[in-house]
Amino acid sequence: MKRIVFFCLAIGPLAAAAQNLTLHDAINIALKNSLDIQVVQNNLKANTINNDYGVAGGLPQVGVNLANTEQNTAVKQKLNTGEIIERTGTYSNNLSGGLSAGMVLYNGMHIVATKHRLEQLQLLSEQSVDSMIINVEANVMLKYYDVIRQQSYARTLQRSIDVSQQKLSIIKAQKEVGMANNADLFQAQVDLNTQQQALQSQQLVIDQGKTDLLTLLTLRPDSLITINDTILVDKQVSLDSVLNNMYARNPRLLNADVQIRINELREKEIASQMYPLLSANAGYNYSRTKNGAGNVLFNQNYGPYIGATLSIPIFNGNIYRKQTKVAEINTANAKLQKSMAIRDYTSTTVKSWQAYNNNLQQLETAKGTYALSGQLLELVLQRFQLRQATIVDVITAQQSFENAGYSLINLTYAAKASEIQLKLLANLLTY
Repeated sequence: MKRIVFFCLAIGPLAAAAQNLTLHDAINIALKNSLDIQVVQNNLKANTINNDYGVAGGLPQVGVNLANTEQNTAVKQKLNTGEIIERTGTYSNNLSGGLSAGMVLYNGMHIVATKHRLEQLQLLSEQSVDSMIINVEANVMLKYYDVIRQQSYARTLQRSIDVSQQKLSIIKAQKEVGMANNADLFQAQVDLNTQQQALQSQQLVIDQGKTDLLTLLTLRPDSLITINDTILVDKQVSLDSVLNNMYARNPRLLNADVQIRINELREKEIASQMYPLLSANAGYNYSRTKNGAGNVLFNQNYGPYIGATLSIPIFNGNIYRKQTKVAEINTANAKLQKSMAIRDYTSTTVKSWQAYNNNLQQLETAKGTYALSGQLLELVLQRFQLRQATIVDVITAQQSFENAGYSLINLTYAAKASEIQLKLLANLLTY
């Protein structure tokens, strides 16, 4: 039932009550609604339609033609019998029509090369759809986890606010018995107000993050959603596995291979124009002529025909040879572009793994620091209640706790972002 609710959500406005959004549902909605995916899917449909022997020129061409001509002429003829025919305003009619069919028998394998190129263009479009899908998934994951990060900031601020409220209550109680002054009371109230304002500002960041996420999902940006989730980092990602899968499965590298093949087939298409062209043709013709005056008053002929046409290119200013050389250069460039993509992706993968590994190492330390800072804050607050610590000590402990909380969630998000980037490069994203 929950899944049904979310798919209804994908095509209409959200209900007044905020709906809980999971990562799995967010990605499903994004894949369903993504305009970018729809564009590449339409390109795939177009290239699938074009992938046909008829488009490549391998099927017969059949046509029908029909013409009817009325003419007003002046006739002046002198026959070999000596008779002279001379007349003005004479009408004549010519009716002709025919059925023709032609088919290429040989053209230097141009049709075969074209058909294979159309197949590769369809494959390129299929891979572009796959690439767009995983990019959409990665973008949704990053934005989804960023909202969780911002919500974690807010929880850290809320816990610090709770401490400030306890601190204010302690000072009020002490002041009633003459053990605290107005300076401490005012400072505690200012600290509480400042933290509450910081929490309100953080709520704006959360709301805008949700708006960005809703935009990725192609939903109304003012829809109400809640996200109750945590960031779990996969700590088992290895550099060798990512590199091996990247070379074998990365969509951009696969596209580079297909583009090289397309350019090679384009070379063959151009080179085939230097070979003879042999085609067969057949059909049926009909012609009828009626004249109002003249030697021939009526003429009609009809019947089938069959034949063959051979065209041999001899010289055209070396255009085809030059076009072939340009196509060879384009193929060489496609290979260089693949090499550059491998170089850049390898560098990006190594750097992402270095960041991922470093973040994991810092994450363990940050967890311990966060736990200690929380214990320290509780201890200082207890000592403050016993008048063994000053208000400055409490403020310092609060700042340490907030900084430790920010550092922990930032490192967690950074590690998760690096993990997503690595899996995106290797085409291993899961959710």
